[in-house]
Amino acid sequence: MTAIAVHNLSKYFYHKKPQKGFWGTLAALVHPEIEEQKALDSISFEVDTGEKLAFIGPNGAGKSTTIKILTGILHPDAGSVRVLDFHPFSERKKLSYYVGTVFGGRTQLGHNLPARSSFDLLATLYELEGPTYRARLGELAEIFELRGLLEKPPKTCSLGERMRLEIAASLLHKPKILFLDEPTVGLDLNAKLHLRTLLNRLAKEEKVTLFLTSHDTIDIEEISDRVLIIDRGRLALSGTLEGLKKKFTRKKVLTLTFEAESKPFQYEGIKILERIDNRLTFEIDTAYHSLDRVIHEIMKTVSIKDLTIEDPSLEEIIRDVYASGLHA
Repeated sequence: MTAIAVHNLSKYFYHKKPQKGFWGTLAALVHPEIEEQKALDSISFEVDTGEKLAFIGPNGAGKSTTIKILTGILHPDAGSVRVLDFHPFSERKKLSYYVGTVFGGRTQLGHNLPARSSFDLLATLYELEGPTYRARLGELAEIFELRGLLEKPPKTCSLGERMRLEIAASLLHKPKILFLDEPTVGLDLNAKLHLRTLLNRLAKEEKVTLFLTSHDTIDIEEISDRVLIIDRGRLALSGTLEGLKKKFTRKKVLTLTFEAESKPFQYEGIKILERIDNRLTFEIDTAYHSLDRVIHEIMKTVSIKDLTIEDPSLEEIIRDVYASGLHA
């Protein structure tokens, strides 16, 4: 079943072109020259119910504009959008009962009030009856470990604790889709790990569709099943993480540990990344060199104690996608 359907979506923004000098500024006041900026350029995609999607791209690529259209904040200039069979802009109030949003740098909780007071207010806004609200808050308190936080003002909580409260607040009305914009920004490593675990548990137990934007590639790998890459307002690539890695992983990183008596070796066509004592890390491009052949040639000249082979990081792969200029 389809949760989000986007077809040939386009969005334009307009602004006055700045002019130089006094007379240019004066002329711009009388007859301003308007420039058109295409934020989204005929993008199309679908998201299935219960899917965990990462929507990624560089700053200015169109991610935030897309989310604002999907949640009804902005109206598209062309194309069609359906979210849970609603038209987001014209049916924004109806849609709000079925979606939740979490923005890493923004809050929906009262800064100085006990968190429970903000939850009480949200329950009223979403028209949750007392028993239903209390039962739901109890579920979320258990999942997100909020028992000691509900009576505290968010300003007295750590960033990780505040983010758990924010996500729980967005889930109070049992949304079918949760939009997450940089949910782990600013968190320490332990808080990030904990939050990713909770989101995966949530998606599994409540079948919530997750729509994630993040610059943290570990977020993408640990949370999402599929990736949409957007660049300059156009879709650059769509596919599973596994498919993305297979398509763009030409390079391999090898780490060799030699026997103590082995001598350093040289092999044409490899890129040395690090050499420490009897351990060597290097990179090969499998489009030009066979991995088996390289290892075979090395073993002719040196004695290998240990060998590991790794793919490049997801961050490197995504960088290659941007550089390739591909569009889906």
